[in-house]
Amino acid sequence: MVDDDAVISFRDVTKGFGAIRALTSVSLEIRAGEFVAIIGPSGCGKSTLLRLASRLEHPSSGSIVRRTERIGYVFQEPTLMPWRTVRRNVELLAELEGVDRRLRRERADAVLRLVGLDEFADVLPAALSGGMKMRASLARSLLLDPELFLFDEPFGALDQITRHRLNAELMALFTQRPFAALFVTHSVEEAVYLSSRVLVMSARPGRLVDAFEVPFPYPRPNALRYEPAFATLAGRVASSLAEVA
Repeated sequence: MVDDDAVISFRDVTKGFGAIRALTSVSLEIRAGEFVAIIGPSGCGKSTLLRLASRLEHPSSGSIVRRTERIGYVFQEPTLMPWRTVRRNVELLAELEGVDRRLRRERADAVLRLVGLDEFADVLPAALSGGMKMRASLARSLLLDPELFLFDEPFGALDQITRHRLNAELMALFTQRPFAALFVTHSVEEAVYLSSRVLVMSARPGRLVDAFEVPFPYPRPNALRYEPAFATLAGRVASSLAEVA
């Protein structure tokens, strides 16, 4: 049975691409207000899992039940249109949904304030740093107030200082307006810092091999990264990952 509180549920999901099996026997549930991080070796099917969750792909077998159509998807690259201002990039999804022009501008200005980009609303993406571009991408997904957020290594290409700052900003957003989140990352530290639960995937064909509850309350200070309990949990996750890499 599917948990009534689950925003999305995977049941014994397998996904193949021709002769290649990307995922096998994946079962998981993500509830409202739960931030789940997925970590695993390169090529294990983490991004495929997100594509299945978004319905960009469909399972070869098994079932996926998603109880909302309000989803946000933040990719590895910001994917901003260089000829549109930051505000107009943020408005894009709402524009495609047919939201009234005045209303989508009001919403765009509100989410730009939320991510600290309101002063850059009228500039083109070329004027933004890498971290600011990712904030704009996040704002674009926030505009439609998603109940389910999918993150595909959104901070992987950023330097550590910027990455930590955006981790903190994402956590603040999650604390303010909790959503269900599935967050793919290669960083054990990032997974433990952000999530309420960390899932470890095996090498391809990807399957879930371990799960860790993260006990630290939200919001989490940056100093948590240097505490013994954090290091111990991160070490356990890293050890599990090393066994399947």
